[in-house]
Order: sequence, then structure tokens, then C-alpha cells
Amino acid sequence: MRTLRIGLCLLLAFGVASFGAVAVWSQSVLEIGAAALLLWWALVARRQSSGAMEWSPLNWPLLGFLAIGIVQIALRISAYPFLTRVELLRWLSYFMVFFLLAQAFQARKDMVRLAWFVIVLCFTVSLFAIIQHFTAGNELYWASGLKVPVQPFGPYINRNHFAGFVELTLPIGLALFIFRGARRELFPLLTLLTIVPISAVVLSSSRGGIIGLVFEIGLLAILAAKSRVALHRRPRWLALGTAALAALSLIAWVGAERAMERFSKLGTPEVTMARRITMAQGALRIFFHFPVAGSGLGTLVDVFPRFETAYDGKLVDHVHDDYLEMLAETGVLGGICGVAFLWLFYREARRQFETEQGFFSRALHGGAIAAVGGLLLHSLVDFNLHIPANALLFLLQAWIATSPALPPEYRMRHGENVRVEPASAAGEARGGRHAQRRMPDGLRG
Repeated sequence: MRTLRIGLCLLLAFGVASFGAVAVWSQSVLEIGAAALLLWWALVARRQSSGAMEWSPLNWPLLGFLAIGIVQIALRISAYPFLTRVELLRWLSYFMVFFLLAQAFQARKDMVRLAWFVIVLCFTVSLFAIIQHFTAGNELYWASGLKVPVQPFGPYINRNHFAGFVELTLPIGLALFIFRGARRELFPLLTLLTIVPISAVVLSSSRGGIIGLVFEIGLLAILAAKSRVALHRRPRWLALGTAALAALSLIAWVGAERAMERFSKLGTPEVTMARRITMAQGALRIFFHFPVAGSGLGTLVDVFPRFETAYDGKLVDHVHDDYLEMLAETGVLGGICGVAFLWLFYREARRQFETEQGFFSRALHGGAIAAVGGLLLHSLVDFNLHIPANALLFLLQAWIATSPALPPEYRMRHGENVRVEPASAAGEARGGRHAQRRMPDGLRG
């Protein structure tokens, strides 16, 4: 399954690098890539004849959304069948990637590599975004042909979607601090890998992103407080505080005036607060007109002008609220699937987080829970879940949060499995950290 794991990581990275995969060509690559990886998995699984297939409870509500799209097309109740077919293909690629994640990443070493992939991806894209911000103006990748009327950030056309990307990838690194998931000698590296994304979000001046990031940090603190007994130790607040101080210093250096200015204003250059309210009202009118199955997946851009309450001459493709847009396009049926997804996520994530597990596993689950929670909050005022790259990262974190907890690290001794217990506080004072030195990739059990 190594090829499958590499392919999934490349697909996620490609989505981010290709402007969030919002263009037709990049969406086509994602869909073809997901189908190719599913075919590869089927061939490998058939050759191995193992018969083992991991099935996540979250698959059911995702299949429910696919069923709604199929019914909308089959019964010809979609306001624009072509747009529904296009959106249905996109949802199908999301489901294939989500399904394949459970098949590809099962062993501890694979989860360790996945965690480092997410952390490094967050750092790399954030560093690129900061450099591009100071050197490229309104150009993407320093290309004059990719100049956009609004101010982009990183590879994303909309800075709010870059902030959503950081919300989805940063919490894993923060959780390694809080839940003691990494060895002490790795803290300088983790500090560097986390303060740059935090600074990038502040520099992007995304109010929703900054609020979502603060919410994620608070949620991680709550999870750490609840799991203190299971950890048998206090979280490393001193280390986290040092990282926060370094982040504040970098923020002050790159400039936080624009972010403060954004918070002092009610409107934004792209969409004013009044316009957001009218778009929400329009989405509600669509929902009340198509209450059962909605207007059709992906059809909001076509039907919105008929239900608009305030016309400003601009095209509305999304209403800056993922929840209202989902209700407008899928109706009560979609609302039921959405509630089912949230309930199953809460139930499974809580159960896995409270399971007895190692330091790294608890950090991984805690970080994924915070990432999902932060983006769900941000989705009240934006449409990150309609950006393919961020939608895939959201599903990645939802799967990690609900994936089986990893037990503490084991090693073989004389043919028997012997648990490697974490070193005691007294043992650490004497320098006795021999139990930690065998942990793979610098991450603790």
C-alpha cells in the first residue's frame, strides 16, 4: 500500500498547490487521480486476497449526500442537472479519497509519516505565502497572467481559504506540544514548523481564520485538561508558551497592523457584512422553495438570482455559509445527512480520544478534533468546504479523529511483546529516558 499512501499525499498536496483545486482542470485531475488510486487499491487488495476492508461510520452520511445527488438527477428535480452531475462527480472523488485513507493508513509508522506530512505541508505553504505576500502583490506564483483583482494569499485566490487551510493542518503540530507527543529535542523544530503558519494567518488578515485558530487553541487546552489523568502528566504548557511567544514575536516582525485594522472594520473589500446577510436570506428563500431535496447539488450559482433580496450586479456562486448553502442545494434530506455526519463524528471522535492510548496517538486525535472544530466554526461565515483542497483536508482530519486509537509503543523482547512505559518524572530528572529513545521518528508512544 505504499504507492497508495504516496498517491494520496501527492493528491492532497496538488489540490493545495493548484489554487485550492477550484479550476476545472485541477478538479479533473483530483477526480481522475482519486479514481486511479481506487482502482490501484482494488487490484492490490485482490492480489493480496486479504479480504480486510476498513469501514468508517462517517461513510454512511457521505453516501447519503451522493444518493441525494443521484435522486435529484434521476427524478429530474435538479434546477440545473448538468451542474448537479458535475458536483456529484466531485463528491464521489471526496468519498473515494476518504475511503482510501482508511485502507492506506493503519500501522503506527504510517500514521507517524502522515502526521509529519501534514505538519510539513502546513509549514511549506505558509512560508511560501509569506514570501509571496511581500514580493508578488496580487499575483499568484509571481506570474503576471495569474493576477487577481482581490489580494490572494499563498496558492489560494481568497485569503480566507488560505486561513482555512492552516486551520486544518496546524493543530496536529500544536497538539504534539500539548499532549507530549514528541521528544523534547524536537521542540525547536516543532516551534519553527508551527509559528510560521500562525504568523501567516495573522498576516493574511482573515478575521474568520484568526478567530478559528484561537478557538482551536482553546479546544486543545480543554481536551488536554480532560485527558490529564489519562496522560499521567501535566501538558507541556511551558513549551507551548515558548512557542506562542516566538509566534507573537514573528507576528510583530512581519506586521500585525493590517489584521488589527481588519478587526476594527465591519466590512471587507470583497464582501460587506450587509451583503453577507442578504446572501444568507437568499439561501433561506431557496431552501423554503425547495424544502425536501433542495435545488440540486451545485446549482446555487444558477438559481440564486431568482431569490436574491439585494442585487449588486455581481455573480453569487457561494453564500459564505456552508450550512445554508447545503440546505439550499440538498434540502431537509441534506440537513439530515449533515446532522448524522456531525453526530457520528462527535460520537466516534470522543470514543477514540478517551480510549487508552499513547502520547502520539492522543496528540493526533486531539489535533484532528481541533482542526475539524475550527473549520466548522469558520464555515458559519465562509465556504471553505466548497474549496476542493480544503474539503479533502477536512475529510482527512475527520477520518484521523475517528480512526482507531494507537496503543502505546511495543517492542519485541525474547519473542514477547513488552510495553514501553513512559519514563517517570524522577527518571527524567536522573536523565533516565531510555524508554523514549526507541520511539520512531521522534514521536513518543
